[in-house]
Amino acid sequence: MSGEPSDALVVYGATGDLAYKQIFASLLGLVRDEGLDVPIIGVAHSGWDTEKLRAYVKESLAQHGKVDEKAQEKLLSLMQYVDGDYADPALFEKLHEQLGNAARPLHYLAVPPRFFEVVAEGIAKSGVAGNARLVLEKPFGHDRASAKKLNEVLRQNFPENNIFRIDHFLGKEPVQNLLYTRFANPMFEPIWNRNYVRSIQITMAETFGVENRAKFYDATGANRDVLQNHLLQILAHVVMDPPTGEESEAMRDQKASLLKAIRPIDPNDVVRGQYRGYRDIPDVRGGTTTETFIAVRLFIESWRWEGVPIYIRTGKKMPVTATEVCVQFRRPPRETFGEMVPSDSAHMRFRLSPDTAIGMGLRVKQSGDRMMGSDKELMLTARAAADRPPYQRLLGDAMHGKNDLFGREDIVDAQWRVVQNILDDTTPLYVYEPNSWGPDEALQLISADGTWRNPQVN
Repeated sequence: MSGEPSDALVVYGATGDLAYKQIFASLLGLVRDEGLDVPIIGVAHSGWDTEKLRAYVKESLAQHGKVDEKAQEKLLSLMQYVDGDYADPALFEKLHEQLGNAARPLHYLAVPPRFFEVVAEGIAKSGVAGNARLVLEKPFGHDRASAKKLNEVLRQNFPENNIFRIDHFLGKEPVQNLLYTRFANPMFEPIWNRNYVRSIQITMAETFGVENRAKFYDATGANRDVLQNHLLQILAHVVMDPPTGEESEAMRDQKASLLKAIRPIDPNDVVRGQYRGYRDIPDVRGGTTTETFIAVRLFIESWRWEGVPIYIRTGKKMPVTATEVCVQFRRPPRETFGEMVPSDSAHMRFRLSPDTAIGMGLRVKQSGDRMMGSDKELMLTARAAADRPPYQRLLGDAMHGKNDLFGREDIVDAQWRVVQNILDDTTPLYVYEPNSWGPDEALQLISADGTWRNPQVN
């Protein structure tokens, strides 16, 4: 759905880490590439003024943006600052003054989740809502019950089509490429089902730990941080049915249908791990059982995917930083040339980061008289990751009321439903060594269907 563009942008948490590292560079891109020319008001409780915010933005752009003096000057001229406590109605009175005649402001909450309800209610009660749009960062709730409560509060004050639940992963070009490749190429559809697909793997590995965000991470863990949101969204892109009709909600309807068909994950299909040394990090609670690694096996209860196991894993302090999807195809019912062929011989691989790549695993005959082959990967495409910041795409879409790439209430609820049974200490926690692929127990989880395919980064 789209509509009249927003005529002001309010950034709550403007003095925070997310704004510094991601948002200001994306706003510069919107000014430079898309002609953004509306008031931008930074809001925080830091005792700053407009000049200090502008200096902060300038410093941020020097670190994280591309130098463009003209666009930077324009961006800084659009920016104002309002200081105050989010729970104080006086803050929103000052904000009302700054917004002036703006009738369709976009309120972007780049703040910790504990402030979501407070800010949303403050906006609604102060008269600065109007035909406002509201953008919230993940996580949307801490579990299914709290997500439902948050959505109830939001819906009391804003219509659903004006609520934009942002997951920056969905704004990344490689993630969009995954969806495009599936539906733009007709040769995949006949084999994209349980008759031809043996299993699916998704791996999101990171070499770094949690040192720079330990307090947040220790209260969140790998499940809530990336499995419940990023990785289930990637899975939906891999296995959802194509959207039907021309309705603006068609894509999200199919995504919701797929996520609702995923069987809630059984605790027996989970392996949680924590890298050695995690508990020694400042701001990490003593004796914490927060996972820095999680691997799961799940199933989709649909005709297309019935019985196909799906394996997802993510972890910190692993050998490479990469995100990949691997679709493993079934072998023929009989090997024509009598070979012992590895079970993972035929596959399709989607690399989402650090670069973008699509590869097809094939058997190719070796030279000689015997009909024997070896596994090769045909590289269909490979290119560097796109430079366009995902927040530039997403905030631009939100400003124009386009919600295709944002979470909807039923989609968020479906994602929590999938992981609700495996939150926190439901399953054992295993220690693994840094620079490894996680605890050995993760190998046992997948052993009936082969082994994990570890991303290789050049």
